[in-house]
Formats: sequence, structure tokens, C-alpha cells
Amino acid sequence: MSHLIMIKPLTFRPLNLRPLSHSGALRKLVITGVLSATVAMSGCSLLSVYKIDLPQGTPITQTQAQKLKVGMNQNQVLYILGSPAIKDTLKPNRWDYIYDYQAGTEGQRKGIADVKNASQHLIVYFDANGVVTRIEGLESLPAS
Repeated sequence: MSHLIMIKPLTFRPLNLRPLSHSGALRKLVITGVLSATVAMSGCSLLSVYKIDLPQGTPITQTQAQKLKVGMNQNQVLYILGSPAIKDTLKPNRWDYIYDYQAGTEGQRKGIADVKNASQHLIVYFDANGVVTRIEGLESLPAS
């Protein structure tokens, strides 16, 4: 038993192309022009150079700094705050924690304000044995 399959030949219908009317072509041209102008004007912000956020130093909050107590040793301060931004060899008993921040593209999108001119500056003083004797600058730090 053989089965015979018949295949119908393909037939192509001619495409019905008609020329665009003048008003349709003009409408498309105006829409294209308006979209191009919109993209070009908004392109100043979309195609600008990406700038990175520039944090410098150690960001410290008042909550963190209030954990420091007079009488702690240098290792305890390092554990709580991390390494200081400045350890002056001429004043080895003073550690300065300074923080500056310049918002880049991402920081500006999130509305993060710049921190300039070392306005967040915490100073920890030690005695000759490496024990905290004084802490300055808590008021310059953000609450959280």
C-alpha cells in the first residue's frame, strides 16, 4: 500500500504597492523631525560622561563615634572606626578621621549632598601609652 501525497504548487500574489500620498509623507517627515529634535535636546543629559562618586577618607557617623571612650587603646579605636585618614609622624599621638565626598552621576541621581573642605573631621588624641585621652569633632559628624 503506497500512499500518494499530492503537493499543491505555490502561487504568489502580486504585492499591491501604492505610492504614499503627499500628506502622509509630510506627516511622517514631521513626526521624524520632532522625534529627532527631542532626542537631540535630551541627549545632552543622556549622553553625558559618567562621573564616579568620589569619597575620600572614612565616613563616620555620630553613632559610631559615640562608641569611643576615653581610656580605650589604639586597637579598640581601630576596631570601631578603622584606619585614620591622617597619622602624622610628627604627632603620633593624634589620629585624624577626615571625610570628603563629591557626588558623581549616581550620587546626584540619589540626591546625596557633597561633603567638602573636611567638614566631617574627628580627632582622637592618645597619651604616650596609646590610650585615648580626648576626642574632638563629634558635632561635625552626621547623626546616621
